[in-house]
Amino acid sequence: MLAQYLGTIAIATGSMLLLVVYAMVLRRLKLRGRARLLLVTFLVGVLGGAYYLTAVRPLLPMVGLGLDLRGGVDIVLQAEDTPDAPVTEEAMYAAVRIITERVNLLGLVDPVVQRADGALGQPRIIVQIPGVTDPERAIETIGRTAVLRFMDEEGEVSVTGRDLVNADVAMRGNVPVVTLELTPDGAARFHAATQKNLGSRIMILLDDEVLSAPVVNAVITDGRAEITGYPSVEAAWHLAVMLRSGAMPIRLNVVESRAVSATLGEESINRSLQAALIGVVGVVIYMVALYRLPGLVADLALALYAMLLLGALVGLNATLTLPGIAGLILSVGMAVDANVLIFERIREEIRTGRTMRAAVDSGFSRALRAILDSNITTLIATGILFWLGTDRVRGFAVTLSLGIALSMFTALVVTKFALRQLINSGLVRNHRMYFGA
Repeated sequence: MLAQYLGTIAIATGSMLLLVVYAMVLRRLKLRGRARLLLVTFLVGVLGGAYYLTAVRPLLPMVGLGLDLRGGVDIVLQAEDTPDAPVTEEAMYAAVRIITERVNLLGLVDPVVQRADGALGQPRIIVQIPGVTDPERAIETIGRTAVLRFMDEEGEVSVTGRDLVNADVAMRGNVPVVTLELTPDGAARFHAATQKNLGSRIMILLDDEVLSAPVVNAVITDGRAEITGYPSVEAAWHLAVMLRSGAMPIRLNVVESRAVSATLGEESINRSLQAALIGVVGVVIYMVALYRLPGLVADLALALYAMLLLGALVGLNATLTLPGIAGLILSVGMAVDANVLIFERIREEIRTGRTMRAAVDSGFSRALRAILDSNITTLIATGILFWLGTDRVRGFAVTLSLGIALSMFTALVVTKFALRQLINSGLVRNHRMYFGA
């Protein structure tokens, strides 16, 4: 631990020293030398980052995949009135909360739990869980009522699930058990029940199904009990999850259960990646052919944009769906569109007789308003889609709006910075290599 701590300090100190030396070198250089050093730094940073994030530690596999890409289950639960538990808005809200908690406790990735209504207005809950391989177990866990009772042989109930503080899993040798911790009031009643039934059985029931019926061999005073008889840790944990999340307030019936094949998801991903690759290659060639060196600079800024976008998706723990991939591809086109607007403005400035540096500054300034107007109107549209759309439409809106924000940064800041350094460096003096003008 100490060696790791010292190593971290050494790396941080070394990085700070390198930055200080770099800044001192920049201050001593003249305009052309400073521009060349900054240009080389930009190239090394973009190309090195692209190599690291694609070959060494790929970002793309870190992005969470939705149900349509990863596969899983899509379950529709319909609420049903009973004499003891009528369906109300409060009960539906509680049911959604309990299902969400159960799914989260199971550690399932990127689930979707939402209210819905059937064709005839029946209250329903839609549950989508990516990556699940056992749909029946998922249905059993998320939809079960989970009413827990401790009852003696005379039918007297001593403890219910409302007296439960916590439920967990422990190992007794190689056998998994579900451990229960009761409230003080529940512990007192359990104490009295074990004292009364010493030498007899106390049945533990879940939804009127007997889980176990152990013989009381000792009076339990600490409010702790165990449920045995589970073949695996996973089975015990599923019960613990149901008990910890509480009993379902209404009856839920499964009206539809659809398994989504992971093979279909892989095919969708592969086709989307092929489409994205073809589109990106076409954009790169087009920009270089039309705008020469500035087009190459725009392509490098586009690579930086892609890295920032994937990093943002990973950082936000976003779930990528097929519509989300469509939003990403569309945002790439919009990122290039901003550069096209800027470069055409610069071309117009060059034709009026301005110097290259003045044309670049004026072109960025004149194109700014058009870029902001077009992107802000698109952001308004994505906001409406996110507000009114379903989850898949929301995924499209999120990825598109995130891409728009990053595209404006790379076009207006990164491209301008790199283009200025290229012109100031004096490495290429043939004006036809700039914008073909």
